[in-house]
Amino acid sequence: MREAELAAPRELAKQQEEQRIKAELEAALASPSLSATSPPESSEPETPKSSSEESPKPKSATSLFSTVSLASSKFLSRRQSSQTKAAKAWKDPEPFEVYRAIEKKDITFLMEVRDRAFHLLLQKNGDVTPLIYAMRIGKSHQEVAVVLLGAFSRYVNHLEDEDMAQPRTKQTLKSLRFNLRHAIDFGLQTSQSDLIASFLQTLVMSEGDKWVRSQVDNVAIALRLGPEGKPLQVADEAVRSFATKGLGKADLITSLEDYIANATADLLMMAAWSSTLDITHGEPIPQYYFARDDRVYKAFTERLDHHKDSLRKLGKRLRWQIEVLREVMEGRSLSFSGKVRVLARRFDEDSGQ
Repeated sequence: MREAELAAPRELAKQQEEQRIKAELEAALASPSLSATSPPESSEPETPKSSSEESPKPKSATSLFSTVSLASSKFLSRRQSSQTKAAKAWKDPEPFEVYRAIEKKDITFLMEVRDRAFHLLLQKNGDVTPLIYAMRIGKSHQEVAVVLLGAFSRYVNHLEDEDMAQPRTKQTLKSLRFNLRHAIDFGLQTSQSDLIASFLQTLVMSEGDKWVRSQVDNVAIALRLGPEGKPLQVADEAVRSFATKGLGKADLITSLEDYIANATADLLMMAAWSSTLDITHGEPIPQYYFARDDRVYKAFTERLDHHKDSLRKLGKRLRWQIEVLREVMEGRSLSFSGKVRVLARRFDEDSGQ
């Protein structure tokens, strides 16, 4: 209670009252005849009675315990209320504070900004954004870049359908995509390619279903045209040009090539399956499965197995394309990039059946 004594005479009086109540409690426990409303004549505690004598009335002890507890609860409640108000008194930091936190690797501060003022993690200051600033510092601050990328991904994943129509959300997504495209280009220019695949994945996620659906439709048209439509090339160029022009020209690291190959193969499988729906009346492959490891492949093969009888009614070319996709994509002996090279030869060069 030292803080209360220093705070004000009122708190000192409260402490004295609590001490008096405690003294009453001890007296009540010592005297069986003392009622809850009868204060003791002396604050000195009496010698406890032997266990063979009558016990004090439970009501007296309980009443006094409650009084002491109430006084403590009110004090704690005031402290907690004060702490809560302080926590709520958030003021958006200045841009320089965000950049200083990046320099100092103050992850806790950056995560608080993520939760309370996400837009500041996207905001350009001069010619640099927070993500590019972390990348400019170099390898020593890669963990900070990962935290910022995680914040972008978290924002996208928490968006609901109704959020997408809000002007503020549209502007935030526009800034987020600018950040990611700029980060991809900067990573290519400075040979910091470790995170580019993750940048691209988050960029694809930020576009939502609309972009994926549009590309699936384009690839489906190319599949119907056969080698003349060059479906593999259409899918590959869609993924590469989606990010940045630089990405389409660069010599890429294995992880990024594999991500692009994964996305390219997914577009082919989703397009092939969508082309069957008029006959199979099956369920489309969810758009959010796109470019998430082998989710599309699993959904593709599950649907093929479930509708194998209906598949016999498909046209000869589409049946052959589906068989090739299943054959090439199964197994782990080839990387995604290796599988896509095989599909390029089969779909863009062979005539099929």
